Amino acid sequence: MGGDRQHYYGKHGTPQKYDPTFKGPIYNRGCTDVICCVILLLAIVGYVAVGIIAWTHGDPRKVIYPTDSRGEFCGQKGTKNADKPFLFYFNIVKCASPLVLLEFQCPTPQICVEQCPDRYLTFLNARNSKDFEYYKQFCVPGFQNNKGVAEVLRDGECPAVLTPSKPLARRCFPAIHAHKGVLMVGNETTYEDGLGSRKNITELVEGAKKANGVLEARQLAMRIFEDYTVSWYWIVIGLVIAMVMSLLFVILLRFLAGIMVWVMIVMVILVLGYGIFHCYMEYARLRGEAGSDVSLVDLGFQTDLRVYLHLRQTWMAFMIILSILEVIIILLLIFLRKRILIAIALIKEASRAVGYVMCSMLYPLVTFFLLCLCIAYWASTAVFLSTSNEAVYKIFDDAACPLVGKTCKPENFPSSNESRLCPNGRCQFAFYGGESGYHRALLGLQIFNAFMFFWLANFVLALGQVTLAGAFASYYWALRKPDDLPAFPLFSAFGRALRYHTGSLAFGALILAIVQIIRVMLEYLDQRLKAAENKFAKFLMTCLKCCFWCLEKFIKFLNRNAYIMIAIYGTNFCTSARNAFFLLMRNIIRVAVLDKVTDFLFLLGKLLIVGSVGILAFFFFTHRIRIVQDTAPPLNYYWVPILTVIIGSYLIAHGFFSVYGMCVDTLFLCFLEDLERNDGSAERPYFMSSTLKKLLNKTNKKLADS
Repeated sequence: MGGDRQHYYGKHGTPQKYDPTFKGPIYNRGCTDVICCVILLLAIVGYVAVGIIAWTHGDPRKVIYPTDSRGEFCGQKGTKNADKPFLFYFNIVKCASPLVLLEFQCPTPQICVEQCPDRYLTFLNARNSKDFEYYKQFCVPGFQNNKGVAEVLRDGECPAVLTPSKPLARRCFPAIHAHKGVLMVGNETTYEDGLGSRKNITELVEGAKKANGVLEARQLAMRIFEDYTVSWYWIVIGLVIAMVMSLLFVILLRFLAGIMVWVMIVMVILVLGYGIFHCYMEYARLRGEAGSDVSLVDLGFQTDLRVYLHLRQTWMAFMIILSILEVIIILLLIFLRKRILIAIALIKEASRAVGYVMCSMLYPLVTFFLLCLCIAYWASTAVFLSTSNEAVYKIFDDAACPLVGKTCKPENFPSSNESRLCPNGRCQFAFYGGESGYHRALLGLQIFNAFMFFWLANFVLALGQVTLAGAFASYYWALRKPDDLPAFPLFSAFGRALRYHTGSLAFGALILAIVQIIRVMLEYLDQRLKAAENKFAKFLMTCLKCCFWCLEKFIKFLNRNAYIMIAIYGTNFCTSARNAFFLLMRNIIRVAVLDKVTDFLFLLGKLLIVGSVGILAFFFFTHRIRIVQDTAPPLNYYWVPILTVIIGSYLIAHGFFSVYGMCVDTLFLCFLEDLERNDGSAERPYFMSSTLKKLLNKTNKKLADS
């Protein structure tokens, strides 16, 4: 047995030896991983330089405001188009051209206007009538009515025809509707091209569809933004409810951990049971209803998911899935009931630790604030980088011209050689781009921006983990709790982390950031290769994505435990990671059961909070319930505020439970160290609480003189 034990420890490292001077987190420590600290500081300086360059060249107005043929913004305050927020196309039919897909710009003159046309007019009819003043506002600025009709239309100074239009994403599109199966614009089924020729409205529809397809993403974003503007008040209320529920849950867990855990488990079982009952009732209700016996395979994929709720097979599938989950949870409870009791003891011990370090519950706000800074800097830099291209003008011509698509300068085009070769050509804004070295380096700068975001975000999370671990380790290694607990343990741990271990935190965050940026690049390559038919390439890409996903999970787990060892012993990252890994390997059964059961209990708490707030949000925003006299505002997509509330509730609950989770993990590692360091004798007493000692049948022998 002794030989086996020696072989086991030789394989999984050497346990910590007893040290009579060790009384918790070491205060007399030195700086670790200094080189990584210097590299981080240099990288931050470079990141700031990239931000300054991006802010110097970028212009977010290119994303917000539409641009006319001269590259000027519509509706931008402080410009001559400040009172002209809408973009008007002279000939929307030309938006059906393949150039739209290549250049993202319709090959037709575009101007900024105060309002979209609300009537049907042609230039030929309006020129010598009282409607010409109205028509003139849709011509190019400074238009003088001193040319013939053909010359005006040839030079692109006025549109050939106006059709009733409506603004969509700040662009004027024909107000097309169907009347008795006939497509109409206003009250017309045909339109005139301005030279007396009438054409079917279908051409206009195709052009509008093509232009609309280019702006589809922008339209969706605008509608979602509109939903946020009218529902933000209720979203905030939902998030406040989630915060209150999380706080109440933590407080109740502080005093009634055992009861709360079992109540939570019973509630999950009851919820699943009700789900099974509801699915059966829906399945029985649809019996005999016309069309309810159609199979899912025969129905195929439908964009309206509500159609599936009218099939009996759907509810049968739901009922089977919920029944399987119910059986799995009940079996786990039967076989792991003793381990759950140990997990409850750890949660109670963590509750006491949090009770003595109550300011730890506020630390997630610090992490959240620092993460918001990282996200804001990354997002703003990304936007400025993506909008730092210059306006590119190209030659457009309806007639055959060898120079179509070539770049040009609008100020010199009328007198240039290109104008003589293409008499009917126009030098028109095409897109934003550039050919300089800076513009060619934009992709690399975006990758560096994303990498630094991952590095800094992981560093912020690591700082929080080391700080909390240092505070809770101070609690565990206090022999007489709370008398031996140092003053302000959280602030002391935060100071030690920044003063001595910035390099170690940067090292761990760097390793994780490298893996994450590789995963992002793999996702990018996967999107680019989706159209490829090479099955081996797809298989290889899937394997790489799976391997790096597993690697990221393992590094996160290893980093978390390494940070706990850094907080306690003040060793460098590699030493701490090695010691933590071997310590866990020497107690692999406890790790696999106790740690994961505790995580499972925390997950149930998150699901209970998120599920409750999500269901409340669903019933409210779908107008099924009212709060006092108020009701939900009308929305384009009711799922926008619901998803926002659900995601926000999860993040809030995760913030509260992360403190508890870090506390349990810290106490667990300290508990394992305590078992290896000490034996309960008067010289080497256990530091664990009396509850844990009783649970594990451990005792401390009294001193000889007591």
